[in-house]
Order: sequence, then C-alpha cells, then structure tokens
Amino acid sequence: MELNVRLLRDEDYETIVSWWKWWKWPVLPKQSLPPTGLMVEKGDTSIVSCYIYITNSTGALLEWVVSNPEYREKDRKQAIELLLIAAEKMLKDQGVTYIFSIGRNKHLIETHKKLGWIVDNKISTEMTKTI
Repeated sequence: MELNVRLLRDEDYETIVSWWKWWKWPVLPKQSLPPTGLMVEKGDTSIVSCYIYITNSTGALLEWVVSNPEYREKDRKQAIELLLIAAEKMLKDQGVTYIFSIGRNKHLIETHKKLGWIVDNKISTEMTKTI
C-alpha cells in the first residue's frame, strides 16, 4: 500500500488533537487554525499532518507538523518527507515564494535540511499571547 497526501478535513481535527495530547503539546482551538492543511495516509491510517497559514504576502507558514504516535512502520520518515514536499508543491503552484516553519524536533529539522530548507541553528524563543 502506498502513501497518499490529501487536504485536511474538519473531522481530522479530533485525530490531530489526540496526537498533540500524546506528544504533550498545547491543544489549539479549531478557530485558531487555518483552513488549509495536509494529511499523509496509508490506506485508512493517518500518519502525519500539518497546517498551512496563507498570508497576504508571497510567504506562507507551515506549522503544527505532528505525527501519529502509534504509527511505527518503516515508511514514517518517508511520510514526513512526502508531507513537506507536497506542501511545497501546493504552495509553489499558488504563487508562494517562501515557506517559514518553526520546530525543535531534531528528526524533523534534519528532514527539512535534507529537503533544502535553510535551518538557523541559533536558539530562539517562540512567544504567544492569547488575547
């Protein structure tokens, strides 16, 4: 069975929330997330997802990349690569010229590097305020 990429659907939110909880991430309210995102699947099994914030510039923010903690197959890394490649293609087709992302998972950072992303290794702090 092969890996497939599709757009996120409303019903994916609960699955993603369960993954965030397992990985001990904060749960974002659905209304705080963009309508655009991708999911990689193998058959009926969801493997990895992301949300994509389209801006009023030629840049986009790819965020909240999270994977199914119960998926232990050998093609897990391939699924993550496929997600990033598909996001890049989709955005490029829409006229986006750069993508920005934030992460701290070393495996995800290495995947970004492998796919030609520029990775700034200086420590930074993400700042968020609910208003």
